[in-house]
Amino acid sequence: MSSIEPNVLSPADKEDIVHPRVVPFIMVHLACFGIFWVDVQPIDWIICGALYVVRMFGVTAGFHRYFSHRSFKTGRVFQFFLAFLGQSSAQRGVLWWAAKHRLHHKYSDTEQDVHSPVKHGFWYSHLLWIFSKQGRNADYNLIKDFQKYPELVWLEKWERFPPFVLGVCVWLVAGWSGLFVGFFLSTVLLFHGTFTINSLAHLHGKQAYVTGDHSRNNLLLAIITLGEGWHNNHHHFPSATPQGFYWWQIDVTYYILKVLSIFRIVWGLRLPPAHVVAGKSKLSFTVVEKSAQQLAASFSTEQIGNTLLKAWSHSSKLEELRKRARIGQTEVEKFLRELKIPELPAPTDLKLKARKMFVHIPSLNPIVERAHQIIIQSISAWLVQEATAI
Repeated sequence: MSSIEPNVLSPADKEDIVHPRVVPFIMVHLACFGIFWVDVQPIDWIICGALYVVRMFGVTAGFHRYFSHRSFKTGRVFQFFLAFLGQSSAQRGVLWWAAKHRLHHKYSDTEQDVHSPVKHGFWYSHLLWIFSKQGRNADYNLIKDFQKYPELVWLEKWERFPPFVLGVCVWLVAGWSGLFVGFFLSTVLLFHGTFTINSLAHLHGKQAYVTGDHSRNNLLLAIITLGEGWHNNHHHFPSATPQGFYWWQIDVTYYILKVLSIFRIVWGLRLPPAHVVAGKSKLSFTVVEKSAQQLAASFSTEQIGNTLLKAWSHSSKLEELRKRARIGQTEVEKFLRELKIPELPAPTDLKLKARKMFVHIPSLNPIVERAHQIIIQSISAWLVQEATAI
């Protein structure tokens, strides 16, 4: 199996979406218009709804919570069933899906995150990324724990087999109207229902926890995806089986898994610890760094730099800046720290803004301190470039 290391997306990567995989994706959408040429029966709509829910469970419980995060345990037979059910959604192979998702968590909402709407826009994150060069390939080294199973490798190789079998079965049972409504329409609805988590769940909703990215909780998305809409919860503690941390956060996927655990079909469901739910867990270095980058980015380096140059234009500070700039950025950083500069955001200013951005965090100090360092570094780099050009 091929692998590819994550790189920062170039414009060429984003434009590279003319690929054979686009054709069947478009054809599935066009097949939905077959509804207008057949006599649609009530049973067709029942099949459509049932296949949407059942296959969404295959994606959320199988592809996501089991294969991507190993949030519960099961036997080899049900493991294969979950993989087959997930692949019947026509959303690529189980190993590709899980590998891409693990990469997403590693680089969430950074340039290396291939489907971040914050970095690459709504439509690219929603579906176009799938057909890009970065999207088509996966680093299978990230999924070695499941790549050791030959039946999963076989299923990955024949990724279109499960949806083909399902489509044929629906046609045999309900005819052409069942195929167009029950299979094709439910597949398209399933596509876009799943894709909303990559796009909308990083744009709309509430952030209950500081995760260093833009993941959000959204009730509507939780309903249409059987619980995946509690996306900020999930990014806060990815290994938890439930994504709804409170009783009122609807999570149908977890309810089904809970019932299956009674019959020992699945077991070892992981629950988030109380201190994690309360938001009192210590922030990881990665979360602090990402949050500090977010906080620092809310201040304009260019605007602050121009203000400083204008304020120093007729003072000895400008000459000192030039002198230090010739030595290097480190000297400029020292210079900025030596002076009490009102134009620079002070830690108190950063803390006030951080309180608005990260309302559920017990201690803002690590984020504020790191954000202050980042701002000093970025302004110093900007001043070095500008001062040497004056």
